[in-house]
Amino acid sequence: MSTPRIAIVGAGAVGGYAGAYMAQAGHDVTFVDPWPEHVEAMRARGLTIQHLKDVPEFTVPVKAIHITELQSFAKQRLVDIAFICMKSYDTAWATAMVAQYLAPGGYVVSLQNCINEEVIAGVVGWGRVLGAIASLITVELAAPGLVKRAAGKSGAAHTVYRVGEPHGRITPRAEMVTSLLALSDSALTTTNLWGERWSKLVANVMGNGIAAATGMVAKDATADDAIRAFAARLGSEAIRVGQALGYELEEILHLDPEIIARAGEGDAEARAAYDAQRLADTQKPGGGAHRASMGQDMVKGRRTEIEFLNGFVVAKGREVGIAAPANAALTEIVKRVERGEAQPSPDLIRALRLN
Repeated sequence: MSTPRIAIVGAGAVGGYAGAYMAQAGHDVTFVDPWPEHVEAMRARGLTIQHLKDVPEFTVPVKAIHITELQSFAKQRLVDIAFICMKSYDTAWATAMVAQYLAPGGYVVSLQNCINEEVIAGVVGWGRVLGAIASLITVELAAPGLVKRAAGKSGAAHTVYRVGEPHGRITPRAEMVTSLLALSDSALTTTNLWGERWSKLVANVMGNGIAAATGMVAKDATADDAIRAFAARLGSEAIRVGQALGYELEEILHLDPEIIARAGEGDAEARAAYDAQRLADTQKPGGGAHRASMGQDMVKGRRTEIEFLNGFVVAKGREVGIAAPANAALTEIVKRVERGEAQPSPDLIRALRLN
């Protein structure tokens, strides 16, 4: 597949960021999005990418269509690679929508926060599914036609993208996807998709719901002793569930997973190491001065992915006999805030009394 036709279904923060670099490199990319103003802005002015530091702003002309126009693909060349970059709750219908326009050898890549490969496979079959993780990418769709990244490029300091096959083998198509994502930052092809996926889930579990519940940016939440301790508890539960499921976990937030797990379980030495690393992260340029994606959703009045992150840990924990009370509590708090029954506040977490 020398010149694949690419569809980015969901041209938001991650899809817009990665796709803009693909378009800039000359690839045949079409952005498909449900937000009319965003599509019209991309059509009129292109897609603009800004970084907090080190990388000059650029704008690239792109092909963008409304979801309602996707049927036009029936008269065009079929899609070789479809990146699903929608929220988890929109995965099934978005996959079904684009699946009918896939080329015979075409496939779908989940470039999403949560673990949605099984949902996608339910639509197109496991043989047409790949997973891609964007780790610590800190991007936001700030306005129609504008994606901002609250950092520079990670490069060799941290591998942002990890691409893998569900069966764990390295394949040409996985390496193709890796090369496309590497246009925007560092990327690798992994033989450990499920371990990578769960590791990213743990990182999200430790930050996204907290942002939605408290209204705090990542840096302020990390600096707060009580909330940082609660994040360790969230991570510890998620790590123990992942281990029970048999996943080989990778580094999480620049820490060995076992350190986070033990810190959340009350081990003093592990807690000291956890605190030191998390606080050091806030001192780096950018240092968490961004709002996690679920916090962005709450500000914009959108539905969050709490049931697919912390709620998912609770559900999987039940399957393996591991309780996750901190994750259950946070899930309920975020749902209350979504329903307008509570206002985002750090006190919603500080007031928790968990055994």
